[in-house]
Amino acid sequence: MRISMTAIVVIVVVAIVLFGAKRLPEVARSLGQSLRILKSEAKAMRSDGESGADGERRP
Repeated sequence: MRISMTAIVVIVVVAIVLFGAKRLPEVARSLGQSLRILKSEAKAMRSDGESGADGERRP
């Protein structure tokens, strides 16, 4: 899925209007941390699912 340059500009402008230029770095940092946590949890769940794939339940 490709996002056009126009769509990126619109998203940035809307973000600046909603959050203001001063809070935007804080919001972006928080979003990045949340995405990092989400990715690590998804990876942990995936590895848990693979380790239990032999039919044996693990506590």
